[in-house]
Amino acid sequence: MACVEEKKKIKARMPTYYISHGGGPWPWMSDWREMFKNLSASLVRMTRDIPRRPKAILMISGHWEEDDSFAVMTSANPPMHYDYSGFPPETYEVVYPAPGSPELAARAAGLIAGAGLPVRCDDVRGYDHGCFVPAHVMYPDASVPIFQVSLRRGYDPGEHVALGRALAPLRDEGVLIVGSGLSYHNMRTMMRAPEEARVPSEEFDIWLGRVMAKPPAERTADLLNWESSAPHARDCHPREDHLAPIWVAVGAAEDDVATRTYRDEDLFGGITASSYRLG
Repeated sequence: MACVEEKKKIKARMPTYYISHGGGPWPWMSDWREMFKNLSASLVRMTRDIPRRPKAILMISGHWEEDDSFAVMTSANPPMHYDYSGFPPETYEVVYPAPGSPELAARAAGLIAGAGLPVRCDDVRGYDHGCFVPAHVMYPDASVPIFQVSLRRGYDPGEHVALGRALAPLRDEGVLIVGSGLSYHNMRTMMRAPEEARVPSEEFDIWLGRVMAKPPAERTADLLNWESSAPHARDCHPREDHLAPIWVAVGAAEDDVATRTYRDEDLFGGITASSYRLG
């Protein structure tokens, strides 16, 4: 009987994701919507591929980092945080009114503290675009509660994998854990000369695909040592803010098989980017 119950639990367990969330407020810009149509399709497909409707989404965005600890969003109704610049005025009026989940946020904070990691609660922080952009595409009606957990500045890979391990029990409680970043994120090159990113982003993407296909222990080891093992590591990620969410997603599903769910090869005229599911 215990074996049957465990099989049911595993079947209902939520996967985790590392997604490349695109650029700025792209769903509200017609030309960028066209560029990111494959990403859009992959985000919609996510909602069909998970075993059940999430009780909540826990988003770890490359756009929220804190100095002293990991922070957990605890507001019942998080505001908007427009952390982009230079976009059309109407993109600063976008509202994604998904409710927060104070109860699950408190549960997450407890798990993080229980793992011996520094954590604090934040009832002021709002949804940044690394969160509300993919969430809007996944659930346009904003009906699924969302809360965010920050990265920690310094981006220690082992600490962020440990964060994922701490959060893993939430997968059995109906929470969809999503690491939201971008598998290539050199903004200067993206904006100035995206064609120069073609080879670095493609070779980094090939490396990432090979790593994600490895057995769990090897996969984790390679991701922890990404800077020395990945080609063009610092060309692709001068700061690892948009790579760091993958460590959390992998830590939360460390023993699971990874599957690529999205890949584009010519974003902004030269950039390759990918997304992955674990479990």
